[in-house]
Amino acid sequence: MQTHWRELFKGPRPAANVARVMEPLQSHLAPLEQGPEHRPDHQPALAQQLLDLSLPAWLVSALLSDHNDLCYRQAIEQALEQMQAQGWGPPPVSFCVIVMGSGGRHESLLHPDQDNGLILEDYPPEHHNEIDTWFLNLAERFTATLDQAGIPFCRGDVMASRPLWRKPISEWREQMRLWMSTRRVRLVQLCNILFDFAPVYGDEALAEALRDAILEQRAEAGLFMHEMAELFDEAPVALDRFDRLQGDGREAPHPEAINLKRQGLLSLTAALRLMALIKGCPEVGTRERLQWLHTQSQLSDDEHWCLSRAFEHLQAQLLDAQLQAWHAGAVPDNWLDPRSLCDGERRELQWDLQQIRRFQRRVRQIRN
Repeated sequence: MQTHWRELFKGPRPAANVARVMEPLQSHLAPLEQGPEHRPDHQPALAQQLLDLSLPAWLVSALLSDHNDLCYRQAIEQALEQMQAQGWGPPPVSFCVIVMGSGGRHESLLHPDQDNGLILEDYPPEHHNEIDTWFLNLAERFTATLDQAGIPFCRGDVMASRPLWRKPISEWREQMRLWMSTRRVRLVQLCNILFDFAPVYGDEALAEALRDAILEQRAEAGLFMHEMAELFDEAPVALDRFDRLQGDGREAPHPEAINLKRQGLLSLTAALRLMALIKGCPEVGTRERLQWLHTQSQLSDDEHWCLSRAFEHLQAQLLDAQLQAWHAGAVPDNWLDPRSLCDGERRELQWDLQQIRRFQRRVRQIRN
């Protein structure tokens, strides 16, 4: 099989060939140092180049997420510099910007949106207006920059520019206590986004304090976790009762289309998120949660292998579909056309989804 790596031993000096092998990748990385505005033009080509270097899709996804994190840092630093130049002064208290959802799990592909929040150091209540105004200004600036860089505003308003997602750490702790002591559907839906978070800029100790608050609340969250299991029905895997591939039809571009993120990847991450919470797992990423649960004997060898394989294969299929759309001049999305798959690929996809559905049923039983 011919790959870029085969160039290493062409000629008498393999070490000298490394630069030639990596040159195509370097040509895509260099513009990304200049600012987030270069992301839309270069990230799909970067993904293709990484695949051409034979990296697995899960690692490409992690690197794309790392690049998005870089865009966050660049956007935040630009906003801080602008505010300093305009007389806003330095940040009035310590803070941490967090990313949530697939970005927090470091599993973004080529169709991300913004899910972010701000955790602030506690401050005297009498200074709330001036301090909150400062951070609102910061949030509005960096979220607007990210939107222009191809990481669009969240349609559900899960952004640091909204008061619900911007508050001092003591208020975050209280919010977790209140949200996790009930089984209201909307609050569970919001927590399903929040729980998969990671710090991207600022004082990471604030993010760790929030993580501790979530794990400490588990003992009082029985009804809440029961509702998490009930919400598995919101995103069933893309199989009918006869195990045939079938999308849910929501906003589908054609009747056969399957939203592989909503009815595959998110079905797995939802079940895994609940099991991780039940067992006190501190990890966020899917592969990391699977490994932790396996190490703690909460997953058998077979379960760990099957679910890891299903996750990695679904990511590979979706990334391939997104790159095909990009090469065709279309905007990458989360849709897969099963008609584009050969019989073996369809059977493989069915098998992946069967493993996820079986796991969902097992996690439900833990709660019931």
